[in-house]
Amino acid sequence: MAKAKTEKTKSSVNDFLNAVKEDQKRADSFAIVEMMRKATGYDPKMWGSAIIGFGDITFKYENGRENGWFKIGFSPRKQGMALYGLLNSEVKTEMLKKLGKHSSGKGCLYFSLLKDIDVEVLKQIIVQANTWYKIQTDNGSKPLSHTFAINQ
Repeated sequence: MAKAKTEKTKSSVNDFLNAVKEDQKRADSFAIVEMMRKATGYDPKMWGSAIIGFGDITFKYENGRENGWFKIGFSPRKQGMALYGLLNSEVKTEMLKKLGKHSSGKGCLYFSLLKDIDVEVLKQIIVQANTWYKIQTDNGSKPLSHTFAINQ
């Protein structure tokens, strides 16, 4: 079975974030960590070299393969913030309309800095995503279909 490209590591989240060069992006990153920690109840963990994830989930693929991943997470990329696992709840469309300047992909949300968006709406989206994962996985006790998750 093929090994996942991105796996949880023992690297320090604080060391990673303290190495972010831009002051505002670094401050925003620490703020996002606190939002996600508060919403999920999980401590942040590094996934690969540049993703911070919260909680654990098992995705099951159509071919039967299973892969460990985080419930929600983010990465302070050079071009802006990339947030993962947030766009799978039923309220995403209405909430995204209120968020502010952003773009999105299948399960990802992108924005430059927190000042560009409504932080209270982001907090609600994070809480809703975490609740969605709890419901879909029976509070983490069963795997989640990857196909189902990315098509929500």
